[in-house]
Amino acid sequence: MKSAATSKRLPADFPKTPAEWEALIAAAPGEDRPPTPEEESQWANAVVVHRGGPQAVRAALAQRRRRGPNKRPTKVPTTLRLPRDTLERWKATGPGWQTRMAEVLEKAV
Repeated sequence: MKSAATSKRLPADFPKTPAEWEALIAAAPGEDRPPTPEEESQWANAVVVHRGGPQAVRAALAQRRRRGPNKRPTKVPTTLRLPRDTLERWKATGPGWQTRMAEVLEKAV
């Protein structure tokens, strides 16, 4: 049984059977067809495995550690009770509202 963490790392269209792998390989660029610029841009974070097939790719993906840019958290989660309309106004300012709120609170201290 796959764990939730494993299923989140692999895309839904990740090949699962040998036939799906063969179809993917047949459609891939190679000596007969150079990659398109779009294909090359998708390879920026590619995992390269020279031998071993699907099992080696899965092992390489499992070894790759994916953590966000905040490896050592500098912020502390907290609970703060605010009036509903105040919170709605902050959220209405769009993505980054928590950072902007923290900046205002920092200036007020």
